[in-house]
Amino acid sequence: MEPESIRIVRKKPLAHQPHGGAWKVAYADFVTALMSLFIVLWLMNSSRPIQEAVGGYFRDPYGVARRPTTGRGPGERILTPKENLARLKQKLLNDLASLPEFPKLKNQIEITVTEEGLRIELIENAKGTFFENGKSQPTEALIAVLKVLAPEAGKLPNPVSIEGHTDAKPFSNAHIYSNWELSSDRANAARRLMEASGLHAGQVVAVRGYADRRLRDPKHPFDPSNRRVSILIQYLPDNVKQTTGQVPTTVRR
Repeated sequence: MEPESIRIVRKKPLAHQPHGGAWKVAYADFVTALMSLFIVLWLMNSSRPIQEAVGGYFRDPYGVARRPTTGRGPGERILTPKENLARLKQKLLNDLASLPEFPKLKNQIEITVTEEGLRIELIENAKGTFFENGKSQPTEALIAVLKVLAPEAGKLPNPVSIEGHTDAKPFSNAHIYSNWELSSDRANAARRLMEASGLHAGQVVAVRGYADRRLRDPKHPFDPSNRRVSILIQYLPDNVKQTTGQVPTTVRR
């Protein structure tokens, strides 16, 4: 009888099977949820301006955010980026173009986007377009223009400042009434008209009379183009709420 043969069986070890990728998706969802929780907790303890700014970004990432109002409708547009000022400029030009007298006035209305905001300059001519020469009484042309500008500016919470400028020609009775008084009076006349036509309470933050200290054409100090009223729709400062009930001030320099 033959002895029983011995059979040796060698088993090949199985290669390690890699894990699936499902856990990575679950982990990413967990981290995202955790980050969202931290953001919510941070916002709950942040100041109101920060909450409004963050909320405004998610409602409109392009910059025209809406924030809670102070009683002027469902929301207020915050004008900050230069792109939005450019759009407002075009809107104002389109509205002004509807005025019957605009073809005669278009060369005397200049709207530019500056580092301070949107500047609107109403420039006089030799005959006196927006004010009678040497007087602060507004003409019908100025009234018509400001009735177009004020409602659009009044839709915004952005502060507005108004400046009056004259040429260098002095008054004969300068010791009683000078270019300082005239430039300030004209700026204040424009303020009154704009507040009556659409600016909301407290929106005007400054009224300044510069006389002939900031000539538009310094090489020709007596040129009529130096006589003008400038309206500046300023950028809204970061983390500063729009205040109401402020009394506009007149600064004479």
